[in-house]
Amino acid sequence: MDLVTPQIGLIFWQTVTFLLLLFLLSRFAWKPIMASLREREETIEGALKSAELARQEMAKLKADNEKLLDEARAERDAMLKKAQQAADVIVTDAKDKATAESNRIVESARAAIQAERQAAIQDIRKQVAVLSVEIAEKVIRQQLREEPKQRQLVDDLVNNIHLS
Repeated sequence: MDLVTPQIGLIFWQTVTFLLLLFLLSRFAWKPIMASLREREETIEGALKSAELARQEMAKLKADNEKLLDEARAERDAMLKKAQQAADVIVTDAKDKATAESNRIVESARAAIQAERQAAIQDIRKQVAVLSVEIAEKVIRQQLREEPKQRQLVDDLVNNIHLS
């Protein structure tokens, strides 16, 4: 049972060695170990803060991007609306001009037709008058070949003339 029960000398030297090791570690090793642990903790904490700031910055950038996209969409919609209105105005103007031009052409055609009609009527009247005179001349020549008929016609004409 010697192996299981420690002796007093062994316990003493183990305690002395442990205390000496504890003293040396506390004097030389614990401060640098604790300092490096604190430094590592601060580094990790700084990295966490940086990550949080980066996350916040990313959220802000995302919000800004969404805002810019919304503004761009609104501007695009406004531009499309303006373009549609301009197209409507152009189409309306073109229709109005076309209507006015067609009305002008119709009126011009009506005036030309009326002028042509009047000219045709005048021409027909002239032709009728010329033909009437020619027919009358031929008829009168035929009837006035005889002397007594000529005198009777002259007398009738003289009697029918009213002097004012």
